[in-house]
Amino acid sequence: MNQDQLREIIEKGESETVEFKENFGKEAIETAGALANTQGGHILLGVDKKGTIKGVTITNETLKNWGNRISQLSQPMLIPELQVFTEDEKQMVIIIIKEFPLKPVAINGRCYKRVGASNKILTPAEISEFHLQSTGTTWDALPSPRANIEDIDIQKVKEYISRAKKIGRRQFKEDEDTLMLLHKLDLIKKNKPTWAAFIAFGKSPPLQAKVKCGRIRGTSTIVDDYVVEVPLLDQVDEVMNYMKRVLQLSYTITGDAQRKETWEYPLDAVREIVTNAICHRDYTSSAETQIKIFDDRLAVYNPGALPFGMTVERLTDPHHNSIPRNRLLAMLFYDTGLIERYGSGIQRVLDDCQKNGFPPPQFIEVDYGFQVILSKDIFTEELLQKKGLNERQRKAIAYVKEKRKITNKEYQELYQASERTATRELTQLVSEELFEKIGTTGRGTQYILRRRNAAKDAKKTP
Repeated sequence: MNQDQLREIIEKGESETVEFKENFGKEAIETAGALANTQGGHILLGVDKKGTIKGVTITNETLKNWGNRISQLSQPMLIPELQVFTEDEKQMVIIIIKEFPLKPVAINGRCYKRVGASNKILTPAEISEFHLQSTGTTWDALPSPRANIEDIDIQKVKEYISRAKKIGRRQFKEDEDTLMLLHKLDLIKKNKPTWAAFIAFGKSPPLQAKVKCGRIRGTSTIVDDYVVEVPLLDQVDEVMNYMKRVLQLSYTITGDAQRKETWEYPLDAVREIVTNAICHRDYTSSAETQIKIFDDRLAVYNPGALPFGMTVERLTDPHHNSIPRNRLLAMLFYDTGLIERYGSGIQRVLDDCQKNGFPPPQFIEVDYGFQVILSKDIFTEELLQKKGLNERQRKAIAYVKEKRKITNKEYQELYQASERTATRELTQLVSEELFEKIGTTGRGTQYILRRRNAAKDAKKTP
């Protein structure tokens, strides 16, 4: 690392891979373990939380002692690299930690991982998952001690075979023995069904292998609830049938004199979120997948944090690598067409929200789980009526929902408006706090949705 690279790290601030510490101590050692268990990174000593260089007093013996303390308190042993830099006559020490191949690394008997810019103690379940990943396997590929081959519903297996052949992702032989096929797919090991086989094809699968759905008015009044307990590979369709029953559906007359259906939430995005929840949840947890439909949002809670090596930032990167928690279940979902392509689901959610004018979903790591929140389209017909907008302005809002921006010239061309009219009507949209103007004059001026203030008005609308 050189001086310019160091300055760049400081300017960007703390993150999943960077921690600032004014001095070396217990917390710095814990961070070393957390970085080793995540994706590696840097600990900057002599820098405060704001990125101000305070400096540290060091000697060659100091550096040796710090490195030794990290090594002595870590198991398996970490070998950190320490570098010294001087800036404005103040010394800093950079501790470089590489991601450890055999996880988890414990510090004083405790295991940590990085979540954002902080350290989180691993739960026993997470530690177990770390061990499995280090050996190249997943929990669902282990033989289930609770099931025998007699507990497998052969009819469910045959339905999977039929669906996979119809989709065209598997070419099974017509006369292939069902149990032999399960062996070939690693769904039976040591003459025992794996957890994946038991969950997907068991006559009496684990109680937690279900989805709880509910419609909630206000903050806590349940007006409709439903528990999905059908076979695993049918759960996505069953949840979506429930969604179509309880979600509001409106119709808009288009310019082609045809009705356009608009659901309360974008159904393709909802389906993708539900599919990911059922496929990738932590089935070692006794909790169920939960879907709650509030007045202003749809929340999907899943037992189990993100798989190790995956972060919210990586999750929303269209080029992120797929890290399935349940490798065999993901295989079954892919074979039957429930998953289109590994690692592409989140991008489809983002695209569908944008296409339908919805805000991007929130992805939140919570205690012992993960949550996805879809917010309702706040630019409702009621809000637009309240604002007294004309047809051109309403169309412009719909256009910006899809395209994310509009210019004065585009407004003129799309809605046959003069420059004066376009300027006046766009200015009104800004004054009504529906649009936000980016730039002041010239071709670079654009208008985007101003969602925060519009959301306040939407909540006031009766």
